[in-house]
Amino acid sequence: MKQDAWRVELEPRSGQPDPVGENARKALANRGLESESEIRFARGYLLPGRLDREQVITIAQRLLADPVAEEILIFEPNQIPEDGKQRLVVRRMPGVADPEGASASQALALLEIPLTNGETVESLRCFRSLEPQDSNDFLKVASRALANPTIEQVSLADSPIRLRATPDYLPSTRKEIPMRRLKDDELSALSSSMGLALSREEMRAIQDFFIQEEREPTDIELETLAQTWSEHCKHKTLTGPVRLRVSGADGALEREKVYDNLLKETVFEVTRRLSPEWCWSVFSDNAGVVALTEDVGIAVKVETHNHPSALDPYGGAGTGIGGVIRDILGTGLGARPFAATDVFCVGLAGNDSAERPAGTLHPDRILEGVVAGVRDYGNRMGIPTVSGTVIRHPGYIANPLVFAGCIGEIPRDKVEKETRPGDFIVAVGGRTGRDGIHGATFSSEALHEESETVDAAAVQIGDPITEKTVLDILIEARDKGLFRSVTDCGAGGFSSAVGEMGEECGAEVNLSAAPLKYPGLSYWEVWISEAQERMVFAVPPESLEELQSLCQLHGVEATSLGTFTDTGRLVLKWEGEEVGNLPMEFLHGGVPQPERLATWRCLGLETTAWPESIDEKGTLLKVLSHPSVVSKEWVVRQYDHEVQGGTVLKPYQGERGTGPGDGTVVKPDISRKEGVAIGCGIAIRVAELDPWSGAANAVDEAMRNIVVAGGDPHRTALLDNFCWGDCRKPDRLGSLTLAAEGCHDAALAFGAPFISGKDSLNNEYRVGGDEVSIPPTLLCTAVAPLQDTSLAVGTQLRTPGNLLVLLGVTNSNGGGSVASEILGLGDSIPPSPDLEMAPTIMEALHRAIQNKLIASAHDLSEGGLAAAASEMTLGSNYGLKLDLERIPTNESIPRSGLLFSETPTRFLLEVEPQHLSRLGDIFKTLPWETIGEVLGSPILDIVGQEAIEVDQLREANHGAAP
Repeated sequence: MKQDAWRVELEPRSGQPDPVGENARKALANRGLESESEIRFARGYLLPGRLDREQVITIAQRLLADPVAEEILIFEPNQIPEDGKQRLVVRRMPGVADPEGASASQALALLEIPLTNGETVESLRCFRSLEPQDSNDFLKVASRALANPTIEQVSLADSPIRLRATPDYLPSTRKEIPMRRLKDDELSALSSSMGLALSREEMRAIQDFFIQEEREPTDIELETLAQTWSEHCKHKTLTGPVRLRVSGADGALEREKVYDNLLKETVFEVTRRLSPEWCWSVFSDNAGVVALTEDVGIAVKVETHNHPSALDPYGGAGTGIGGVIRDILGTGLGARPFAATDVFCVGLAGNDSAERPAGTLHPDRILEGVVAGVRDYGNRMGIPTVSGTVIRHPGYIANPLVFAGCIGEIPRDKVEKETRPGDFIVAVGGRTGRDGIHGATFSSEALHEESETVDAAAVQIGDPITEKTVLDILIEARDKGLFRSVTDCGAGGFSSAVGEMGEECGAEVNLSAAPLKYPGLSYWEVWISEAQERMVFAVPPESLEELQSLCQLHGVEATSLGTFTDTGRLVLKWEGEEVGNLPMEFLHGGVPQPERLATWRCLGLETTAWPESIDEKGTLLKVLSHPSVVSKEWVVRQYDHEVQGGTVLKPYQGERGTGPGDGTVVKPDISRKEGVAIGCGIAIRVAELDPWSGAANAVDEAMRNIVVAGGDPHRTALLDNFCWGDCRKPDRLGSLTLAAEGCHDAALAFGAPFISGKDSLNNEYRVGGDEVSIPPTLLCTAVAPLQDTSLAVGTQLRTPGNLLVLLGVTNSNGGGSVASEILGLGDSIPPSPDLEMAPTIMEALHRAIQNKLIASAHDLSEGGLAAAASEMTLGSNYGLKLDLERIPTNESIPRSGLLFSETPTRFLLEVEPQHLSRLGDIFKTLPWETIGEVLGSPILDIVGQEAIEVDQLREANHGAAP
């Protein structure tokens, strides 16, 4: 039964701007509902109907409204607005978390108006049209344009809006699933119907186990096995045996190799062979940890949150950044986050509905949503988002990628942790609900045109305010020694957290003790829910009371769910009844690992045919406005990238703050001189032509970002994030295997160990019988210490009269480059780093920076020399003069290739004339030349071409945001 409710609406005062309302009008127009009518936006809340008017006014004035900017409208229970304006109300679906409403509910106690059992406050979004609209059209269009149908519902406010009643308690009893006698087809059908995402071979392994156990599995046991064995959690493809077959363009077999464990023999092998003592924790915890100083380390992790972001961009990206923050909190005994990163890969702008697969969102809407999600979560957590990029490519039209990273500071003596039998299993943070059910298995399957309806429960909703409180509690409890181990409830919720922490000993869990957002959850839903902002601690008995008191002081729940044991089994109970009992050995080691076939057929590409003559100015302006090169400042300005006060090198630099940076530099502790350089590399257009080169280019770019900012190449650590299509298909797995080999070869050449990683291998979209795969995508993230952040180098030009040096050789291979696409050159051999020369170049540049010989520096990436030179001018009032005849090269290359080739391992360096001789002593026989100088006037003057005003470059580069 629904409850009567007061409705409070808070809309901008007359004369105040209403950007949300204006954006809503534009969104409706883009969906075909053209109108000159103004749309007004209001924040809304539903309050319990038992409250009196004075209480509601007090709540509205003192708690909910901004008295300067907002006007308060109050509607009594059952009252319908009579102003003749049409109102739309957007509210969350039943069972979907409402953090804003929950915060308001908690805050009522501060006004001494506490809620009674079962009462809640619900948040709304309200849109009011100032002109009459056709109700059916208004509702139909708004349901898509102003809301996300996966998690929200839209209604006309032409009838009373009531609070939803709290669900009645439903008893949940042990349920067994008959499967011991099922045939193969029936096993597959069972996996599909339960949303387990398990293969036929895996279902057979489970069947064989329970035949030996002489009983049927319970539902929670199958759910636990599905979560633990999911591709998302187990990484079965990368850690399994692979047979690689590479053939030439003619189909003849050129190479065959068998890997027993692909990841172990490629990415892990780099770290094993290098084994640097400054790597404190690698591939064994929620994040990798490397030394910053003798006593302090930095924990680093980059996660993906792709499938949820395709359905709900805002919530998916927000919980992506929230999840990776918890990874940092759950590393060792807890690291303190001080920086975040993000990389978004989305479809091209301008795709209309006819070009998009059914059931997908417009890529611009996805991009706006994921940016807002990261913005709102990171800003509210007080963590600066300092590094990242945006990739636009038609291959992401159905499957966007969201990479979220976080970096934290951890004392060396807090890196190790252990779980002991007898420790209490304590859940701290948010309550458990249905949001995020089957998130791990959902992420292990392809999306399809009905995902937005059938997989809605897999979308989580984040609450950064709760997570910030959990962060504060964790660090304080860590320093007081109140727990022995901690991890986050990520994919799989309690199932993954408790299952991993108890793997070596065992655990007994009382699921009925878990705090719930609302009654009605079954025990298996409680177990695998991925409701956000929850951490699990292993707490010694003598520390339990103090930890619970600390949590109570901060207003956060801490609940004992059971104990870790010495039985080697996972025992699950619900209201005293045993509903699950599995041996840890089978849970973590029982998944079958069949050999997978990986194939790759070389494309037989030829050298890039750069044209002898082009419109150089016109091409440069097109390059600067290309989706891969165009300014991302509209994204960066939404992030508080300077909160905590430690950001030294910012994403955009120079007097104007409009010059794109390469790596960024952040100080974890502003009272000390040490800092961390952060960079990333991604080369999807190269990877489409040659996966090995794509991976090597990604590693090279990440290393360039580090070195050009002042980081030490000999102390650089790498992280790998593989996002691929369905790797059950041999060609997809073939490109992945070659990319893993490229990671191995490049990282080993640079002497840079991998310390952490993540994969997402089912990024395909099914429409009918067709499947659309993303491009092969590897994100390589790099971090390195700076012992003195005053040596950090930016990209903005410093002084007219300084010389411009190009370090690195240019070659003609331009396959996958921005200019080759613009000029219509077709596919050709892509660039690859010279892995013998590249480490020497970066080491020499690092020495030059340490000796203070470099005034500014910029690496050459998308758009080549012409784009890099242009970007250096954007952050200052100065210009550049370039002479292409002086560019170091080993072959004859037309001017177009010299301008726009994207050969890796190249740097533009601003050098004071008096330092040139010392620079030559360091660079010695390396390929380098003085190719120009800094001008006092804001122009780009390339010898042999008409000079271009920097304002023209800036206008081209600062294209319109979506």
